[in-house]
Amino acid sequence: MKSILKNRWALSTVVTTLIILVVSVLLAGVVTYFAINVTSTRVQEESLQLTKLHVWNPETGSPLAAFLIINTGGRDVVISKVTVRGQSADFASGGSHPVFYGVTTNPVTADFNYTAAAAADAALVQIGDTGSDVAMHAATGDLTLTSGSSMVVFISNPDSITINDIGLTVGITVFTSQAMYYQEANVQAT
Repeated sequence: MKSILKNRWALSTVVTTLIILVVSVLLAGVVTYFAINVTSTRVQEESLQLTKLHVWNPETGSPLAAFLIINTGGRDVVISKVTVRGQSADFASGGSHPVFYGVTTNPVTADFNYTAAAAADAALVQIGDTGSDVAMHAATGDLTLTSGSSMVVFISNPDSITINDIGLTVGITVFTSQAMYYQEANVQAT
């Protein structure tokens, strides 16, 4: 009779151990799920839109590239590099491919034209026919774009753009610490 009693207790010990093990695994899973849910909903993501891309190659003068970057994400972004057809634009003043930029919180609805881009090294550039003036600056290092703002970017003499490229597609890439943003534009004659 004692052997039957011992077997019953042996089975309940195994079942108790299994129950404790299952409960601890479920509890660890719930805690992990909660932690992931809390951190993923609180993290603000980086999101940029590249619009109004233009690359011009005039018969006389230097080629120009122009585009608009809109920060639609919930965090500020540092732009570390811009390339046109894989060739870096200079963020240091005095380079052979200088970058001019202007930041605005106003919406930029009008499209860019070659005349405004050619005058990018001036203090103010009128964007389109709306009378919106954007203060332009020569890039001397990484560019900062706050959340909800827009940045007008002009690249003077982007590398490797020639008269033979008119009508071809050229890729423009914007690099940040988190991501790369790539768009394509056709090279236009002026």
